[in-house]
Amino acid sequence: MFGIEFSEAGLINFFAPFAYQPAQVYTFVCCFMLAASFGLPIPEELTLISVGLVANMAQHPDLYPPPFPGAEGVNTITLCFVSFFAVFFSDLVVYLIGKIFGGKIVKTKFFQKQVAGAGFDRINSWFQRFGGWACGIFRFTPGLRFPGHLSCGLLGIPLWKFCAIDGLAALISVPTQVYLVATYGRVVLTYLKEIKMYILIIAAVALVIWIGKKIYQKNVRKPSSN
Repeated sequence: MFGIEFSEAGLINFFAPFAYQPAQVYTFVCCFMLAASFGLPIPEELTLISVGLVANMAQHPDLYPPPFPGAEGVNTITLCFVSFFAVFFSDLVVYLIGKIFGGKIVKTKFFQKQVAGAGFDRINSWFQRFGGWACGIFRFTPGLRFPGHLSCGLLGIPLWKFCAIDGLAALISVPTQVYLVATYGRVVLTYLKEIKMYILIIAAVALVIWIGKKIYQKNVRKPSSN
């Protein structure tokens, strides 16, 4: 696709010449996120980091001179909004495909190859454990994002619930990541990994507490005999 090497260095090299061509950067972000949501090997996180670094370049014209005086650089706030919209819209498209064409999709060879099997069994088990909250888990699960969001539509998760949970997950992770990288550049990347680790730990603890509460309510608490 576009002859791009989908690694951190490859994506940065691809986006770097567009530091002062914001429209192209915003367009590519939307295209890459839509392609990634359908399972193509375009790492979402690396794309966000790369465009964040390009926005950081545009903030330092002394180090990265514009091609001509007064050239408009990539705007950090606009990039945050565009990145969030691109990610959320991509997830929503996959969900709607599952919701609208669910019965037909299940019978296709594509579904049997890309979705059915052990991965789909794992997705179903998550729905049984976490209900609608699984919509947010798929957002952070490489390899299961496409089949997971497709299954949200297939299994009848309400549109408002999908939008609320997936939108919240994207709102927490996408604009903050882009903003931090655009503002602080490569310096923040190490800290960003640490922050994500802490967030995952907190999320894991919250899930354990939630599951424990459900088990307690189901197996320990007894209804009143009156």
